[in-house]
Amino acid sequence: MQKRKYFGTDGIRGEANRELTVDIAMRLGYALAYYLKKKNPDKKKINVVIGSDTRISGYMLRSALMAGLSSMGVHITYVGVLPTPGVAYLTQIKSADAGIMISASHNPAKDNGIKIFRSNGTKLPDEIELELEVLMDSYEEISKECVAGDKVGKVLMEDDDFFLYRDFLLSTVKGDFSGMKIILDAANGAAFELARSVFSRLGAEIVSINDLPNGTNINVNCGSTHPEILAKVVVGYSADLGLAYDGDADRLMAVDKFGNIIDGDKIISILALNLKEKDELNNNKVVTTVMSNMGFEKYLENKGITLVRANVGDRYVIAKMKEQGLNLGGEQSGHIIMSDYNTTGDGVLVSLKLVEALRDCGKSIDELVSGIVDWPQILVNVRVENSKKNTWNENSVIKEIIKIKEKEMDGLGRVLVRTSGTEPLVRVMVEGKDKTQVDSVAEEIAQVVKKELG
Repeated sequence: MQKRKYFGTDGIRGEANRELTVDIAMRLGYALAYYLKKKNPDKKKINVVIGSDTRISGYMLRSALMAGLSSMGVHITYVGVLPTPGVAYLTQIKSADAGIMISASHNPAKDNGIKIFRSNGTKLPDEIELELEVLMDSYEEISKECVAGDKVGKVLMEDDDFFLYRDFLLSTVKGDFSGMKIILDAANGAAFELARSVFSRLGAEIVSINDLPNGTNINVNCGSTHPEILAKVVVGYSADLGLAYDGDADRLMAVDKFGNIIDGDKIISILALNLKEKDELNNNKVVTTVMSNMGFEKYLENKGITLVRANVGDRYVIAKMKEQGLNLGGEQSGHIIMSDYNTTGDGVLVSLKLVEALRDCGKSIDELVSGIVDWPQILVNVRVENSKKNTWNENSVIKEIIKIKEKEMDGLGRVLVRTSGTEPLVRVMVEGKDKTQVDSVAEEIAQVVKKELG
């Protein structure tokens, strides 16, 4: 596949006003407007839905995007601070031509990103992103098609669309959650109002933390990437469980009543068994990624559920789900897709379905995952120069150490090295039956990667 200039595995992302600039955002607005108008030549009114998380740079990037779009005659509905899956949902039900989410998901507050959805709520395929990149670099030419005077696009502020998405989430649950005590960690992000509102309306006793965003505290020592504080609060309040979202609330991690962190794989196992019991798990299969633990795979196998592996990244999980007609998939990181309800990973939706499953079976989350015995696994993130991160598999020294260690672990585990699609990192994952060997192999490979690319 042709190397992309602006788009990564999940939209355009980078440090705000350094890597992701106002200029890039405006050019993307021009390019997307031009693309949509050419795709729909007979349509008089092109509409785009835009939402954002709580980052301070979101206002800046939103303004630039809107300027580019509206100057080309595209009409915009801004739905305010809302999770990424909420934007995907509203794009569909409002029959918009595209949806845009301004968020860098689980990344630090200094970063930001732009994700684009098609009219059906799915993310753009690679070929359209490549087409947009060409148009972005031709913006001086395409900007000549800007409209004048009263022909510019209208911008509507529709904060009340929050309730459309909230009511959709409520509609996915049968009954209520009365009698359950739940701690919510909103990561000072896009779900800071939504999660509390939904669970409160369902009758649960709620304690909400990290729900006071100030533009710079999103994901800071909180949320799905840092659930340690949530774990302490769950234990301190003697709660049934804790639920942690990331900055744009497309991910979910859970915490049991003892403070143990329950990752995406284990959440998927609970959902899968619940769906299978109701004969609603398509083909008795689930999709996860190459990062999922072998112990998890063996557990599902013993329950009559087949695990299908995809490359890391929700777009690859979703592609595999579509290919095999499956309705549940996700990642160890907590990005979980339930395609019977939404087109993308949806942290709040999944948290509702998780709690519903716990309520229906009458068991606690720790009881339901007690049968999963993970093989020792370690993931080492090696920070490298961003310009070099995609060259690790061309480096002869790195390839040789991987080859040696794979041979050393043959039959006892596996080695997986990959590049982060959103950060300047090379991820080294090693898994096996012997923890000492796993730790040693991971550290040796990581040191070589650091020396060669750091």
